[in-house]
Amino acid sequence: MRAVDIIHKKRLGQELTKEEIEALIRGYLAGDVADYQMSAFAMAVCFQGMTRQETINLTLAMAASGESLDWSDLPGVTVDKHSTGGVGDTTTLVLAPLVAAAGATVVKMSGRGLGHTGGTIDKLESIPGFHCRLTDEQIRHQVRQAGLAVAEQTHGLAPADKYLYALRDVTDTVDSIPLIASSIMSKKLAAGADVIVLDVKVGDGAFMKDLTSARELAKLMVDIGRAAGRRVAAVLTRMEQPLGMAVGNALEVREAILTLRGRGPADLTDLCLTLGAQMLVMADLAQDLTAARARLHEVLENGQALAKFKEWVRLQGGDARVADDLSLLPRAPVVKTLTAPASGVVTSMQAEEIGKVAMRLGAGRARQGEDIRPEVGLILHRKTGEPVRRGEPLVEVHAATEAEARQAMDALAALIKIEDVRPFTVPLVLETIMPEGTNGPERTYEMAQVERGRLESAQSEAVQPLAERTPSAEPSSGNARPDCDLFETALRARERAYVPYSGFAVGAAVRLDDGTVVAGANIENASYGLTNCAERTALFTAYASTKDAKERPAVTEVLVVADSPIPVTPCGACRQVMAELCRSDTRVWLCNLDGQVQALTVADLLPFAFTPEQMHK
Repeated sequence: MRAVDIIHKKRLGQELTKEEIEALIRGYLAGDVADYQMSAFAMAVCFQGMTRQETINLTLAMAASGESLDWSDLPGVTVDKHSTGGVGDTTTLVLAPLVAAAGATVVKMSGRGLGHTGGTIDKLESIPGFHCRLTDEQIRHQVRQAGLAVAEQTHGLAPADKYLYALRDVTDTVDSIPLIASSIMSKKLAAGADVIVLDVKVGDGAFMKDLTSARELAKLMVDIGRAAGRRVAAVLTRMEQPLGMAVGNALEVREAILTLRGRGPADLTDLCLTLGAQMLVMADLAQDLTAARARLHEVLENGQALAKFKEWVRLQGGDARVADDLSLLPRAPVVKTLTAPASGVVTSMQAEEIGKVAMRLGAGRARQGEDIRPEVGLILHRKTGEPVRRGEPLVEVHAATEAEARQAMDALAALIKIEDVRPFTVPLVLETIMPEGTNGPERTYEMAQVERGRLESAQSEAVQPLAERTPSAEPSSGNARPDCDLFETALRARERAYVPYSGFAVGAAVRLDDGTVVAGANIENASYGLTNCAERTALFTAYASTKDAKERPAVTEVLVVADSPIPVTPCGACRQVMAELCRSDTRVWLCNLDGQVQALTVADLLPFAFTPEQMHK
């Protein structure tokens, strides 16, 4: 078959046969089909598209163009995860040890970062001593020991895709869903995992900017996987702002470790639990998503996931002490903070441009082969939908020089929008797509459509000027998030709760206007009326510890955390105590261990509190 005839047929919009596609790929690898001919083929596909069967045949031909890994001799069902790329996407560093600790066999091939999206291999190599170039036998040996290995993708996997992608990159033929799907899935199929969960990003910071295109890509990749005999599901997730709070290699490793300690950002934690639950169900390690998620929570809470991370790092030559001592990670010599220019709510963050700011600091590369600086990057202090006061931190810039830090801060100031609206919640997970004819997840495609409509409606209602709503002391709900120190203090306090009767441990932390943070836990008593709640314990301790009663500092924040399905709310007695010892606009954070947060004020909790002014004198 002549390449020119195949190109001509596709240019006319006709469907290519399996034999024609295989001949084209074979000829290209052999050098019989020239680069300019493959470029012409790619352009024809961009204009005319491909049928589902053509895309499957192209993917299988490229997957078979080089080495195909086979892990059938390893115990259990091998699982893998792939993300279509984004900013601050730290999921593999958390997800791999998390699902391995839950009993899965994880074998993952990963790549390096290019442009505004980070690469898993670059992040892992910011751990001192960590190496990612493993032979097949080293992977097998390590997986039999620890159930987990993440290695740098070899050049032998799907070489036809590698060469074709290089052409597409310089001929403006990247933006084609059949070519994108075949590129991703050819490498995933060649990597040999039985189960593949795809995290398909949607939004400003993702390759797929709109939901319709992302859904089309996800469905096509799931179909390709099923045709190849693999178990594949796709989860569509938002990428209109960075995932988590960190952007940059060592900073993201730090965030991954905090997440494995149970203290990570809510969105990163939730995404890892969502993807991990899907992986466990598809690997026959859990009956349903609810049971799978409960199992993942268990290994997070009992420390098994963090222990698995340490084992993984040690086996791949890294310094496992980083899991206990974050100071061992590379540190930038210059750290500057961009503060909020006004009070309000963060209504948008330009994810792609924020990723480019981090890239220019040295966290990423503009061209393949460039060196990166593992220590530089950004730490966000607020996310979309969260309130901020003028002068409070927005972004921490970690840079190599003062000049680079200043340039980054100038750029970031234009990328984060603050408006006078109510706090609101931005849903992270949009849909889960399973192969047709299989038992899908509990949250079906149709259910997700309805849920997304409700969430978008709620968000639209929330993003209104406060002047158009009933006035209150402060915005009263949403996806606001307290800073890490306050939350961690409350978590540690919760561990000291005395709850022999209910078993329901609660932790609290209050911040005073001088910056002091005071902890409290609930203390139960056989005489129920003598029981003291966590928030009252913290408040009483704070007031009792001041030296001069006339100069008692004001309470600026109260945080309460418990292991409950939804954030736990203070009892009536605690609300009355807060009303007397705090200001009406004092921020109250209600949290649970799943990362859900509700932001309120004291006035929201008890709008008609009994005050000293009401007492008869």
